[in-house]
Amino acid sequence: MTRKTKVTFSTKQKLEYAKLMVDEGYSNKQIEEISGAGKSAVSRWKQQYLAELQGKTPENSKALTPEQRRIQELEAQLKRAQRDNDILKKAAAFFILDNPNHK
Repeated sequence: MTRKTKVTFSTKQKLEYAKLMVDEGYSNKQIEEISGAGKSAVSRWKQQYLAELQGKTPENSKALTPEQRRIQELEAQLKRAQRDNDILKKAAAFFILDNPNHK
């Protein structure tokens, strides 16, 4: 049994293939043939797209739909802001303790 050579797909390509399956009624097999992707990848794109349409943001992969990608960007931005805030709190506490006038 020979393995297929690994093909990389952009998020935009994955979204287009998922839309063909969900919106246009293409079968997984047809998308496998068109794209050259494996069975599990095609199935995963379809499941992820359906989940995103229901408002579920993927946790361990890049979102396919623009709305879910924006949510992921905003969550990352919030995480950075919270981390920066924690650093500033620790720095402020350090300088207050280090201030000789504060006793």
